[in-house]
Amino acid sequence: MRLYVPMLMLAAACTTPVQATGGQTVFQGSATEVDGRSYPFQLLLPSRMPEARMPLVVFLHGAGERGTDNTRQLTWLPLGMAGEPMRSQFPCYLLAVQCPADETWVDVPWAATVSSPLPAEPSRALRAVMAALDRVLAEHPVDPDRVYLTGLSMGGYGAFDLAMRMPGRFAAMVPVCGGGDPASVERLRGLPTWIWHGAADKVVPAVRSRQMAEAMQSAGMDVRHEELAGVGHDSWRQAYGPEGAIGWMFAQRRTAD
Repeated sequence: MRLYVPMLMLAAACTTPVQATGGQTVFQGSATEVDGRSYPFQLLLPSRMPEARMPLVVFLHGAGERGTDNTRQLTWLPLGMAGEPMRSQFPCYLLAVQCPADETWVDVPWAATVSSPLPAEPSRALRAVMAALDRVLAEHPVDPDRVYLTGLSMGGYGAFDLAMRMPGRFAAMVPVCGGGDPASVERLRGLPTWIWHGAADKVVPAVRSRQMAEAMQSAGMDVRHEELAGVGHDSWRQAYGPEGAIGWMFAQRRTAD
């Protein structure tokens, strides 16, 4: 199934529902099954037939985009990457799996100021992302050295968790207003990371990102940390905006150990 949507500007994505009204941008819809449950996903296809292997962005959405409609998870970055000028500047595949309303990428309290240990096993929803990622890599000409991971809010937590379980898969990570387990950052060694958070965030405390950045910095890892003064729980606007992390992310390439 292919879902055609108008080429929307990033700022409009939060209020404009995805419409199957025709247009130039194509998302290919599908689903993957884990433990008998179906998880829908959309894959943004490049605007032209690839002449070589293309980058892939794995995007983990926030709590407000959960469901089963296979469209809400396109809010923010996916629609931003689907519209101009992003589509021309950064041609790529983009994978956006949708988490059900009764699940989370990581079962941790988002509003807590104290970190939780990395769960022993990934959540079922994250296993669905892993399965969808394996499928995309098998079915499309993706450059395995240019697979990028990013997520916002609930997805920021998910990005840290997923990267800790398969750091060698990704060339760079951009977690936005999320958090993770500082005691497990050694798993991220070798993964370039740019962490973003609003200092005035009332939903996910900025200290959660600060803890991760400080732990990685103390371990001598390749990490940047952007804490935005006066910004609340929408730091993805800056992280994914013209002066944000997208250009940096696409400049990264996985290197051999």
